Amino acid sequence: MLTLEVAMRDMKESPEEIRVRGAMPAVFYGAKEPSTPIVINARKMASTWKEAGETTVISLTGAVETKESLIRDVQFHPVTGSLLHVDFYVLEKGKKVELAVPIEFSGTAPAERAGHVVVKSLHEIEIEVLPAELPRELVVDISKLENVGDRITVADIVLPPSAELKTNPEEVVVSVAEFKEEKIEEPAPIPAEGATAPEVAAEGATPEGGEPQEKQGE
Repeated sequence: MLTLEVAMRDMKESPEEIRVRGAMPAVFYGAKEPSTPIVINARKMASTWKEAGETTVISLTGAVETKESLIRDVQFHPVTGSLLHVDFYVLEKGKKVELAVPIEFSGTAPAERAGHVVVKSLHEIEIEVLPAELPRELVVDISKLENVGDRITVADIVLPPSAELKTNPEEVVVSVAEFKEEKIEEPAPIPAEGATAPEVAAEGATPEGGEPQEKQGE
């Protein structure tokens, strides 16, 4: 669990004034927690966001009673990409939380070395789990994929003991497809400059050195 020190926000201070002094505005709330404006050190928040993402429990300490929370929403500057504002969702002790957990693929598929294509169809799954067992990511080992048609479904992923799966268990996470080389049609040859197409003799025309040909059936 990560720890982040926060302070109560003076609402007379504008967001711009807060950012000028190296801090940033934020808020925490929950099912049984009122919305509470706070401020956080901007540099510390940036490093915490990079490490925690939205699936790591963060303990908010400092000016308030310690709150175990998850990052619920983040706002970024449209040009610089820097953090502007963060929402924290306060967790209830002993109560499960539902969220999407990212999938991390590990290993190398023998099928890929054999020239086939490994298709990664799913990159996160929804689970409901106790905060204490909340995984930052779920690891899927693809080293068992050997042949075309091999697949790993959501049901094959190992979950924490308290986790309840919300995504369809039959949904395919990763599979092996046969590599098919795309055929490129060659363009029709272009006649050389100055070349003329062969002439077709007109009906009834006289061949060189001979008499006019008679029409068949006359």
